Amino acid sequence: MGGGGQQTDRITGTNGRFGTYTWEEVQKHTKFGDQWIVVERKVYNVSQWVKRHPGGLRIIGHYAGEDATEAFTAFHPDLQLVRKYMKPLLIGELEASEPSQDCQKNAALVEDFRALREHLEVIALMLVWCFGTGWINTAIVAVLMATAQSQAGWLQHDFGHLSVCKTSRWNHLVHKFVIGHLKGASAGWWNHRHFQHHAKPNVFKKDPDVNMLNAFVVGKVQPVEYGVKKIKHLPYNHQHKYFFFIGPPLLIPVYFQFQIFHNMIVHGLWVDLAWCISYYVRYFLCYTQFYGVFWAVILFNFVRFMESHWFVWVTQMSHMPMHIDYEKHQDWLSMQLVATCNIEQSPFNDWFSGHLNFQIEHHLFPTMPRHNYWRAAPHVRALCDKYGVKYQEKTLYGAFADIIRSLEESGELWLDAYLNK
Repeated sequence: MGGGGQQTDRITGTNGRFGTYTWEEVQKHTKFGDQWIVVERKVYNVSQWVKRHPGGLRIIGHYAGEDATEAFTAFHPDLQLVRKYMKPLLIGELEASEPSQDCQKNAALVEDFRALREHLEVIALMLVWCFGTGWINTAIVAVLMATAQSQAGWLQHDFGHLSVCKTSRWNHLVHKFVIGHLKGASAGWWNHRHFQHHAKPNVFKKDPDVNMLNAFVVGKVQPVEYGVKKIKHLPYNHQHKYFFFIGPPLLIPVYFQFQIFHNMIVHGLWVDLAWCISYYVRYFLCYTQFYGVFWAVILFNFVRFMESHWFVWVTQMSHMPMHIDYEKHQDWLSMQLVATCNIEQSPFNDWFSGHLNFQIEHHLFPTMPRHNYWRAAPHVRALCDKYGVKYQEKTLYGAFADIIRSLEESGELWLDAYLNK
């Protein structure tokens, strides 16, 4: 099986026999000029076809020796047409005893992701196809798309933290696909920001997430510092009010959108840029045929607007009300505990936050798979109790309210320092 002497016959169709292969055999064919891929358990020799592939030879090469089913489905709208062109490349299929995914991949997660895609984005497209583009139907489509985008955000977060696959290489590869092709963002940009946040949470000049670009003052130290220096870019004593207008609504559709493309171009993240562009191509190919360019752009930004609210409230509820200061050189556990808090567990909270309601455990063990946080929580709490470290857990509503309360308190500290010091 897998012998080189039989390859040409199988590819050209002069030999009617097809083989069955193990993943070990498939993974031997990963070099340029000798590349096999697996799509829906079928094994294809694409060694020569890559030179004629309309999407370029590199993208197929990235999946040599792997299961490429998800990428194949994502990039080809007319799957039946593409399958006709693939027939001459078919050399066999995986042995019945072999799993559908190569051994490094989490089969259960792949299946769950397929279900997510089918039940959200595909349902959204089918709603438009079957019921038209009326306002009510479009609103339902937008909610489904925003839900898909938010949940894909938690999924890319898992891969970005290398907590899904057994090897870093696979986590990085899938991370690029999920954040790039499914969300239109950059893995390199996300890694740069997010790992700094985990390394030094809520530490000024080290955690990018507390760089508020002078739009807000946070914590108890920065407001006084700004007030004493008479810094007033905005009326910070009202920041708990204008937060609703420039915080959740604008973070993703305006600030992140600009920052992502700027970062990719300035730092030469061309692979990330290609994945990102593929997202926009897919989106507009799907929706311009129903809405036209103008309304497709409006729908796109409305979905981003809703996703941004979801993202901001979930990510800030565990950090903004907590201690924010300059570097204090604390030990790992103490540093994470003063900067994070948990939200009580419930099926809704787990789903809504992508299990980031266990923010303490996530920060202490950033590569731990999310479904294990609840198991680690009692042990972390016991250790904190032993050493007198405060372990905070809030209700979801209480955590949301604390965001606004902390902004109001910081604004009052700024005003007092601005007027009296």
